[in-house]
Amino acid sequence: MPNMSELDGWVGMSLMVDRASGRCIATTAWESETAMHDSRMPVRTLRDGLAEALNGPVGTIEEWEVAVMHRDHLAGASACTRCTWIQVDPAGVDQAIEMFKSGLLPELEKIEGFRSASLFVDRATGRGVGSTVWSSREELDNSRPHVDRLRAGMTRAMGADVLEVAEFRLGFAHLRVPELV
Repeated sequence: MPNMSELDGWVGMSLMVDRASGRCIATTAWESETAMHDSRMPVRTLRDGLAEALNGPVGTIEEWEVAVMHRDHLAGASACTRCTWIQVDPAGVDQAIEMFKSGLLPELEKIEGFRSASLFVDRATGRGVGSTVWSSREELDNSRPHVDRLRAGMTRAMGADVLEVAEFRLGFAHLRVPELV
């Protein structure tokens, strides 16, 4: 992370870890698409070095637009996250963003242990990933039945296909991305 702060336009980084599978997702955030593109080579060098140090492969690298960023509470040291990857018709991305903001966020805020939610989209492909942060593993587990019902209703309403749902321990989140609701 110290090396990232030297790159122009860098506004943060997060790391999600599934210790059981060894899967890690590291994200970097940039103040603009141009800054993100200009950082590709130095970030690649850092990413490849980290993967080598951890004796693991670099998996898929994806670029997303931050469509929604909402922090209700600080995550805390025991925070966990649930990510849901979806697919919609690319023409329906704006509708999906609006449904996330106006339909899903108010319901999530009512659930015990909810900390934050974000939505990332790829407008060209219609893919998106929603991420929710919970105060602890227990709160993540307790939220699952309610969130499963919300997900089913929301994806049905927006005509989305769920591609994957995964849960992680939030290793850290150092993001200076502004609130986008």
